[in-house]
Amino acid sequence: MTNDSSLPRRASLELLRAEAADELSVLVEERLRDGEDPWEFMEDLPTVDELVVLTLRAENIAADGGHRPTQARNYRVLRQIALDFPQLSAAVWRLLGSEPHRTWDLSVRAS
Repeated sequence: MTNDSSLPRRASLELLRAEAADELSVLVEERLRDGEDPWEFMEDLPTVDELVVLTLRAENIAADGGHRPTQARNYRVLRQIALDFPQLSAAVWRLLGSEPHRTWDLSVRAS
């Protein structure tokens, strides 16, 4: 984020959203190829902006040595994302207060 010089500044929000949209389309295609009904799984998928927030959060976790953040640190990281990218504020607030679950990820759903 902007306050932490150890983290590189990411690309523009437009590029982050384009990358997230590509990733989301891959998730949809993977589920369709597995024979799942889109009417049953589309609501489980994150929005493009939620995926951007989760990606930025994951980069922050990786920069911290991969340590799972405490609830307080998770709040600070998500809040900083909202400050750095005000257009993502609504997605950040949807994700705040709970551990983001990756229900679209088959490996997470299986565990």
